[in-house]
Amino acid sequence: MSTIYAIANQKGGVGKTTTAINLGAALAELNQRVLLIDLDPQASLTLALGINPDSLDLTVYNALASVVSDEEVLGLEQVMVNTKTGMSLVPANIELSQADLDLVREPLGVYALRDALIPINDQYDSIIVDCPPSLGILTTNALAAADKVIIPLQADYLALKGVYLLLRSIAKIQRRVNRNLRIVGILLTMADTRTLHARDIIANTRQVFQGRVPIFETVIKLSVRLKEAPLTGQSVLEYDTHGTAAAAYRALAQELVGQEVKRNG
Repeated sequence: MSTIYAIANQKGGVGKTTTAINLGAALAELNQRVLLIDLDPQASLTLALGINPDSLDLTVYNALASVVSDEEVLGLEQVMVNTKTGMSLVPANIELSQADLDLVREPLGVYALRDALIPINDQYDSIIVDCPPSLGILTTNALAAADKVIIPLQADYLALKGVYLLLRSIAKIQRRVNRNLRIVGILLTMADTRTLHARDIIANTRQVFQGRVPIFETVIKLSVRLKEAPLTGQSVLEYDTHGTAAAAYRALAQELVGQEVKRNG
């Protein structure tokens, strides 16, 4: 049985897609079977893995729409594509924006992704869902399907203020939709640790959420390599394998694996 991670934050530009790709690649290096799911109509994950969304006939949208329709269900395995990274991808394109209408009007639309994942759950060790920058039906689908949530949070004052709304939304999902959902950690990203501001934000975040929400020890520092890697369709672990960004995501993967060992031990 796989572990399903939702990478969620309603704020854009905080490192959700970057984390989905590079955490996935780091887990794959640990011999895990990894599936990535692009649940953002902007298709950033699909693009970053070197795939042109406009060239796709079938995407995650077709699979989700079929789950809530009277038509024959289109399995996620039928829309998957292979990537240069070796990870499997359920891609997206702009058609996914139609899901806001299709899923909202269905009584069980919130469970579309969960139901679509059931047939392939045992084929992967980790399934990572890249959520859109909103708290709409697509993010709700991801949280309804997930076992765990990772919250990328830019080391910035304004980004920190916005995370409280997300935490309230997750709590609501836990009460009403998915009682097994667990926040495994806030991941501080884009941290320019040379500046006092970033160091203060990191310290403040740890202090504010201490005992309430876990904070990963790993901090993802600001890195040009993280911006360059998607232009090649690679993860940063392949693009700059010995660099600091690659090392950080390997450390994050080890933290996650260590959490599982402690939890199950």
